[in-house]
Amino acid sequence: MATIPTHVHLQPAQREFLEKQAKLRGTNVSAEVRSSIDLYRAGVESMAELELLDVATRKAKDDLDATLATLDAGQRRAKAFFAEIEAIKAGSPS
Repeated sequence: MATIPTHVHLQPAQREFLEKQAKLRGTNVSAEVRSSIDLYRAGVESMAELELLDVATRKAKDDLDATLATLDAGQRRAKAFFAEIEAIKAGSPS
């Protein structure tokens, strides 16, 4: 996607924050500014909201992982049950 050069005046702390984020993410300051604008456009208006979304996303992942583990355990029990049924059938006259 093409970008349009834009001059933005930042406070020193803002610039330092963007540089730190860019280094952590392997991007650059321009990419971090675009990402911040995309978040703002999506309705995230504060760092507090972003932190809440992050916590909620992590909680949802934990819940999904727990559900998956429960489903996997149920599937293993069902396979064992059906294998036992087949073993009983194999040992019984028809």
